[in-house]
Amino acid sequence: MNHKLELRNVTKTFKTEEGELTALENINLAIKPSEFLCIIGPSGCGKSTLLRLIAGLDDPSSGEILLDGKELRGPSQDRGMVFQEYSLFPWRNVLKNVTFGLEIQGIDKQEQYKIAEEYIELVGLKGFEKRYPYELSGGMKQRVAIARALATEPAILLMDEPFGSVDAQTRNILQEELLEIWKRTKKTILFVTHSVDEAVYLADRVAVVSSRPGCLVKCAKIDIPRPRKRTSVEVNEFRGKLLMWLSLERTKACIQR
Repeated sequence: MNHKLELRNVTKTFKTEEGELTALENINLAIKPSEFLCIIGPSGCGKSTLLRLIAGLDDPSSGEILLDGKELRGPSQDRGMVFQEYSLFPWRNVLKNVTFGLEIQGIDKQEQYKIAEEYIELVGLKGFEKRYPYELSGGMKQRVAIARALATEPAILLMDEPFGSVDAQTRNILQEELLEIWKRTKKTILFVTHSVDEAVYLADRVAVVSSRPGCLVKCAKIDIPRPRKRTSVEVNEFRGKLLMWLSLERTKACIQR
């Protein structure tokens, strides 16, 4: 099968004053082109570490990560990253925040503006191009961050708890908007979340990671047609399964990885 992203026996250890700490252990995972994969697990299980490895911000201690069949070496604009904190430049307006990656690529300024404006419109912020981050709500800031990540046309979009800092109503709206963006752009998305409800609503598949050292408990396909109703019987049944897998003891989790 033609995979967009593959993780093969990926392990990550850190050196601490108390000795070596294993954050992730023997992760094997394959993601198809245009797939929306959510990663869930308890706090400290290594979910964010996994995204950092894929982004090239850190290196695995062993194993390999391949994008389109080629091993990843360091960060690159073929991977877009959206963090929980908006990470916008406060001295740049919306337009200039979105053009940042395009500037690094050396794209002509007029072309930068054209591309940026397309993505600003895509995330629903047309008319806000000259606003600065302090003038925007939390949800609007995250829309800018998504537009900036998409503007460089990455092969894969990595999202680390991107809606964790907004209220519940805004979170639901952003989830719906992200699904619409995903359908229009056909991007491959890896989305880390603590929310079981969010994972079931968004994902094609959900990867469940155990407590540290994180290993893969389960990677399950969600066979529920979209658009999904958050309170439907099917959604609640799958939610129950995820909660069960999350509660498995580590000894059981490693058998199933």
